[in-house]
Amino acid sequence: MMRLLIALMGILTPAMLLAADAAQPGLKAGAATSNITPDIGLDIIGGFAPIPSTNIHDELHARCLVLDDGHTKIALVVCDLLGISRSLSVSARQQIEKATGIPPENVMISGTHTHSAISALGERWYNSDQELDDYQKFVARRISDGVRRAVSNLRPAQVGFGSVDVPEHVFNRRWFMKEGSSALLSPFGKVDKVRMNPPGGVPELIEPAGPIDPTVSYLAVRDMSGRMISIFSAYSLHYVGGVAGADISADYFAIFCESLKKLLPGSGEDPPFVALLANGTSGDINNINFRTPRPGKAAYEQMRYVAEDVAEKVRTSLANVDWQESTTLATRYRELDVKWRTIEPALLDWALQTQTKPENIGKTNDIAVIYAGRVQRLAKASPETKLPVQVLRIGNICIGTSPCETFAEIGIDYRKRSPVKHSFMVELAHGYYGYLPTPRHFELGGYETWPGTNYLEPTASDKIMDALLEMTSEVAPK
Repeated sequence: MMRLLIALMGILTPAMLLAADAAQPGLKAGAATSNITPDIGLDIIGGFAPIPSTNIHDELHARCLVLDDGHTKIALVVCDLLGISRSLSVSARQQIEKATGIPPENVMISGTHTHSAISALGERWYNSDQELDDYQKFVARRISDGVRRAVSNLRPAQVGFGSVDVPEHVFNRRWFMKEGSSALLSPFGKVDKVRMNPPGGVPELIEPAGPIDPTVSYLAVRDMSGRMISIFSAYSLHYVGGVAGADISADYFAIFCESLKKLLPGSGEDPPFVALLANGTSGDINNINFRTPRPGKAAYEQMRYVAEDVAEKVRTSLANVDWQESTTLATRYRELDVKWRTIEPALLDWALQTQTKPENIGKTNDIAVIYAGRVQRLAKASPETKLPVQVLRIGNICIGTSPCETFAEIGIDYRKRSPVKHSFMVELAHGYYGYLPTPRHFELGGYETWPGTNYLEPTASDKIMDALLEMTSEVAPK
């Protein structure tokens, strides 16, 4: 038998050995973009009241990355939108499964939270199931198209994890202020302990009410020649803003992606390099230093400054990435029974009285009137939230998601407690469920905890974290 085996080995040519190696499962990756720019004239959301768009400064996209380990395929999609509804995510993932076979639970779809895009949230914000409007249908179809294109671009690849701290652009926007400051008065006639976006440079400022998360975490993907295929990254910066007039814009997220593309050699070759920048946990973070406010800048100037600086720092950090060819993929997806925010009878009475006061009738920009309407709608919320959470593991990298504007300390906590070596969070995935403070912040008050800005029960962040850690343990390498 031994002589027979030796004889058989002797007739295996180098070409046959190479073919046998090629047949072994290995990682493949493909990336693509899909245009989701709306018509001019539709309402831009991001402020307290929507305004009709009058110009498109830069196109909006769904940026897509598909990975295949030979057994499992996953897709990561980042959309240049303030957020998406759960129903839009469900529709897009159903279309993706029909077109590519990738199961819905293996697809992650998130919004960047640009404040200069039109709404993909629909009208029934406090209902997890809704009929899609025309723009939502368009976005869902274009997401599916983008993933199909990424699948067509699949080729042998290596992956690696990288991170770099960029603290100079992120500031906690919730501040403790000296007692008696008028800035602490809420629309409900109560005095909060903290203020979101306080007046800059005033002596009443004491200190921020929470930390920042300065880390840009990213998944890097390159082909076997070393040319970059894609980088999926997350940075905990809410958005930058500073658009001209009523422009539609993808904000600094898209500028980062295009800047990184210009910095990498061979990125314009076919198929082109695709960068994705998701929003990390930035519900209490923005780009304003309230101690020393910056002087006014031209439209888009600050966006470019932040995006180009972060892109350069990510490019430089690529030298430290440890590349892997043999990588396994795993996912988990759940919909949690987290409760909607309870509206107490006294608060509902306040809302009704505020909205019916003769001096308030017809007002659309008054903050008390706006929140009176929000409180009444939240009081009629559907019984179920069907709150989606997900984890995706790529080798020793794990990405956890939240469908909320999630406070920075939650992302930091997940990174510390996750059993997978390189872990980070992406917010506004698979839905939009308002702000997600920790229970401590409900005691402090402030904009992010107000009913109508916050949609969920005060312990929602703990329930989401428990679910994420449990799912992460399930997919962690054994």
